[in-house]
Amino acid sequence: MAKVCEYYFAPQSPWSYLGHAKLIELARQYDVRIELKPMDLAKVFSVSGGLPLAKRPPQRQAYRLVELQRWSAYRNLPLNLQPKFAPTSGDPAAKLIIAVKIAHGTEAALALTGAVMRAFWAEEKNITDVETLIALVNAAGHDGNALWKSSETAAVKNEYEQYTNEAIAASVFGSPWYIVDGESFWGQDRLDFVERAFSK
Repeated sequence: MAKVCEYYFAPQSPWSYLGHAKLIELARQYDVRIELKPMDLAKVFSVSGGLPLAKRPPQRQAYRLVELQRWSAYRNLPLNLQPKFAPTSGDPAAKLIIAVKIAHGTEAALALTGAVMRAFWAEEKNITDVETLIALVNAAGHDGNALWKSSETAAVKNEYEQYTNEAIAASVFGSPWYIVDGESFWGQDRLDFVERAFSK
């Protein structure tokens, strides 16, 4: 039986963007099944002591930019340090990703997740804009209008809330967050340790 990696993330997180492709690569290499769990990071922060970027001390904000530049270069991924539409909510994109997962499976949802993150962090697109999100789904080969409607249903909203509650119950406090065999790993900079867990 293949290992499972619970993948908690927020689509608007730069760290999730920087680690997303690497996680998928490692999962394929080690035959690990990813359980995709978009979460409401604001709610997670509210119970775990996290602060939105604007409320963090200046020295923390400044160092974050240094680290983003380092990791963008290291992962060879384009990244705008101050995206045009930041700060933003991840809720509409997260619910759309869940709708795609329900309709087309995890692989399709993972692909859309990557496209949404890239749109926000590298392409200066507004990931709360309905037409932008629909276009991303269409570009992935699915019916954007139909899936947008699905993302607004109670079933999808309930699943999003469930993932967020699961994250809180699992003591998640940041994005991305990976759980393998009951062991938690916070941040894409812990993917080396995630790989070790995959290989056991």
